[in-house]
Amino acid sequence: MTARSWPPLGCGVGLRTEHYDVILREWPRVDWFEAISENFLDSGGRPLRVLEMIRDRYPIALHGVSLSIGSTDPINPIYLQRLKTLVQRIQPAIVSDHLCWTGVEGRNLHDLLPLPFTEEAVAHVVERIQQVQEVLGRCLLLENVSAYVTYQHSTMPEWEFLAEVARRSGCGILLDLNNVYVNAYNHQFDPYEYLDGIPAHVVGQFHLAGHTDLGSYLFDTHSRPVGPDVWEMYRAALGRWGPIATLIEWDEQIPPFARLAEEADKARAIYAQFGSPLPDANPAITA
Repeated sequence: MTARSWPPLGCGVGLRTEHYDVILREWPRVDWFEAISENFLDSGGRPLRVLEMIRDRYPIALHGVSLSIGSTDPINPIYLQRLKTLVQRIQPAIVSDHLCWTGVEGRNLHDLLPLPFTEEAVAHVVERIQQVQEVLGRCLLLENVSAYVTYQHSTMPEWEFLAEVARRSGCGILLDLNNVYVNAYNHQFDPYEYLDGIPAHVVGQFHLAGHTDLGSYLFDTHSRPVGPDVWEMYRAALGRWGPIATLIEWDEQIPPFARLAEEADKARAIYAQFGSPLPDANPAITA
């Protein structure tokens, strides 16, 4: 798979344990699911079995949070091999992680920490991405993260850094539009300039989520519906690049599945305005 051939999956939702029962009982009409890779790396029990059952009926994307592609630690070979095993077993449509670092000296800080936007950081990350892609035998999508600090010695804007990493490594971009908006507000740049700086052919997926306004800054909480400004950015992004696989993230204060599906339906209605209308979600499923 090249960065120009990411599958147009439609509009999906995150797979969360709170919704397992309703999904397995009702097989709801959504286009696809995104599963957190780490939740299934070491499980031979029900979670992995549920994932396999859902994979039989829907496309799946695997989205990681612990690759730590930007760390100075070596890529963890045990983690990478487990991820490869899971990828081979599930055969996901997309494999993704974050353009960040999550720890150092073997310690996982359980946070998605930003990188300095420098030429040295580009070269460092590109080498590591190529290592991972060679082991997995496929291209990655890497996501821009929300950040609450910046580095004084950064030499380029975030969007230029992201685009350069993708260009040199051959990876694609999972463009989180909520993170773009949060960072634009917190660090005072134009989010539409960010979109203009991303080459169309490397964008393989969008994330949409809700954030919390804390007055002096925005916090990426994933605890509420997508905000109106992010919906407007989504329309603008689809206008630039056409229909690209879109995911609704809702990871805190998780609502009933029906409410989550409403957000995906809203995305789907917008998505359909910028390309061929989607068929009924998951048409292969019959009652």
